[in-house]
Amino acid sequence: MTADVLIVEDHSTMREAMRAVLEQEGFEIREAADGDAAKAQIQESTPDVAFLDLNIPGTSGAELLQWIKGDPARSSARVIIVTATGDEGKSQVIALGADAYFTKPFSPLALLRTVEEVLKPQSK
Repeated sequence: MTADVLIVEDHSTMREAMRAVLEQEGFEIREAADGDAAKAQIQESTPDVAFLDLNIPGTSGAELLQWIKGDPARSSARVIIVTATGDEGKSQVIALGADAYFTKPFSPLALLRTVEEVLKPQSK
């Protein structure tokens, strides 16, 4: 499966782990360590999938999610929230348009299943 994936995560070890798992499956990976760098990359080219950590420097993950989903030119991007805060904020970010909510730590298999699930064609 080929898809353009943007990983927005301020912890380099976590970004590297996610990159390793996804690249092995043929995904094209881009990375950003903060919300402002992510926003610049998305303005240049909207990814198929964006993994957003909620607690990132600069533009927050929630603000970035609203910005992506609020713009018709970008709203087709699938957004997976990745957080260590548990399920407390899940309903809020799902209401903002997140396609999936994923908690750290996670297994490589769970990561891949989540990506495959959000990339399935949406039935309307």
